[in-house]
Amino acid sequence: MFADVVLRGDFLGVRHDPAQPQRRPAPRPDLRLRNVPLGPVAVFGASNFPLAFSVAGGDTAAALAAGCPVVVKAHSAHPGTAELVGRALQAASIKCNMPRGTFSMLHGSGRIVGHKLVTDRRIKAAAFTGSRVGGGALMELAAKRPEPIPVYAEMSSLNPVILFPHALRTRGEQIAQAFVTSLLMGVGQFCTSPGILFAVNGPDLAAFLGHARSILEGQRAGTMLSRSIVSAYRAGVQRLMESDAACHVAQGLPASGPCGGQAHLFTTSLDAFITQPLLREEVFGSSSIVVQCPDVKSILEAMKTLEGQLTAGLHFDDDDTADVRPFIGVLETKVGRILANGFGTGVEVTHAMVHGGGFPSTSDGRSTSVGSLAINRFLRPVSYQDLPDSVLAPELRDANPWNLSRRIDGRLYSNP
Repeated sequence: MFADVVLRGDFLGVRHDPAQPQRRPAPRPDLRLRNVPLGPVAVFGASNFPLAFSVAGGDTAAALAAGCPVVVKAHSAHPGTAELVGRALQAASIKCNMPRGTFSMLHGSGRIVGHKLVTDRRIKAAAFTGSRVGGGALMELAAKRPEPIPVYAEMSSLNPVILFPHALRTRGEQIAQAFVTSLLMGVGQFCTSPGILFAVNGPDLAAFLGHARSILEGQRAGTMLSRSIVSAYRAGVQRLMESDAACHVAQGLPASGPCGGQAHLFTTSLDAFITQPLLREEVFGSSSIVVQCPDVKSILEAMKTLEGQLTAGLHFDDDDTADVRPFIGVLETKVGRILANGFGTGVEVTHAMVHGGGFPSTSDGRSTSVGSLAINRFLRPVSYQDLPDSVLAPELRDANPWNLSRRIDGRLYSNP
């Protein structure tokens, strides 16, 4: 996908405002603009995605497409996989005659390597997928540098799901099946896993919970990716078990191995959700909590209290449409992707995908880490005033030798 983006050249964002020497009271200079690469990028491999968000994942692809060399910090949870993929990338760069240093990789189990990498003056941006604590630490280090740099950190998300009354009444069993499937996908080790559901309390919600319980209780515990992930997951579940504000309503079959992630489902009241911070903390794994609300209006008010999220799912039928409309505007201020009758697990790598959201789901909600727009994180615009054609880059020259789409005097002229 990024190869196609590079060949099309639209990412360069070429603009040209031709000179107006006769303009009064002052002439207008000739102005041309293009995007240029930021420079070397540090990419931190994710523990939960040894491939897609790691050595040769989306962050690396986007940075290389922008023209930035990449230095990967391999994750200590899967050093062997990282080494194999890193060697393949290095071999590919040699085969394609790319400059030495286009791709590099460092190993290290502690924080020392990451600290030194993000504070090195030659690094101009960092991309991170992981915990809120880890992402926050990198952001703080980057901000304290003599030359601060952007850190594009994807950290934590509950991915709220709203079950509207008519859909819950007519399709409750079907939605429950899809919910459990999403919750168990990858043993819950997806940043888009449905960690919290909102619905109006009553018989329809009770029936939904009954369906979810009967499905969940027959599911075997999958194996989580590392001991550190399973340890954090079990600690999060235990905190909910011990909380007076959460009611444990269902669980999957027990884990048979040391890294098994037994699924859990909880309920709570809307008042408890709003007043108890523990209920708004991400539990990374196959655990979810259902918030029982008095009416749809109260769910809308609850959405306003949420932190930034990667996704939000709306389950509704035609008869729910009037109730749904007010939620769109609120969710647009919070999340990067709003889904109708679906769950956020399963992220398409396309041009219109946004995998980002308000803080703390990401450190910068104006960007995405999945899809072609991810390239914008590693570019910055440069304007060229009155430079002669002979010294301009090809994409800025009058002849347009690369046949790029360009914006001239604000109007877009498509690729010939």
